Amino acid sequence: MKSQIIISTKILLVFTVLTGIIYPLFITGIAQLAFHSKANGSLLIENNQIIGSKLIGQNFSSDKYFWPRPSAIGYNPLPSGGSNYGMTSQILKDKSFNQKFMFIQKNHLSFGTNIPHEMIYSSASGLDPDISVEAAKLQVNRISKLRNIDKNQILQLIAKLKLKRQFYMLGEERINVLLMNIELDKLNK
Repeated sequence: MKSQIIISTKILLVFTVLTGIIYPLFITGIAQLAFHSKANGSLLIENNQIIGSKLIGQNFSSDKYFWPRPSAIGYNPLPSGGSNYGMTSQILKDKSFNQKFMFIQKNHLSFGTNIPHEMIYSSASGLDPDISVEAAKLQVNRISKLRNIDKNQILQLIAKLKLKRQFYMLGEERINVLLMNIELDKLNK
């Protein structure tokens, strides 16, 4: 009995060192070598300060910026998650109606305009950093007017920063809102 406890303790220590120390260090080393930027959060740094991450959506509520997808968690990355309202929820219906109405009103669009779903509904993570090219184009008139920038300059910026479909077939072409807004600020300088 005593020898089995000693053997079990030795096996526990070996696997603790192997799976708790060696394996995590090995995987971290591979990630740092092969995917350094992604392994460190794809952080954007300007003037030695972190201004955001390409992978995490941020709240841009000012009318002079492109707006991101709504977030059920206030863009807080720690409790990442959606609202979990069902499609029959009156709360979801009211929120989506209000979001759509506000988007149409602020962007001076007609009520018959087809608004992309990502501008009305929050995502499952609440942190999506991208919007569709269509959603970006619907915001151009508002931003152009408030920043006193030619609309064509903003459309060229959208074309330049447009991200392709993953593996040329997954998802849709999209715009990273943070990168777009950084470039917008550079146009005003």
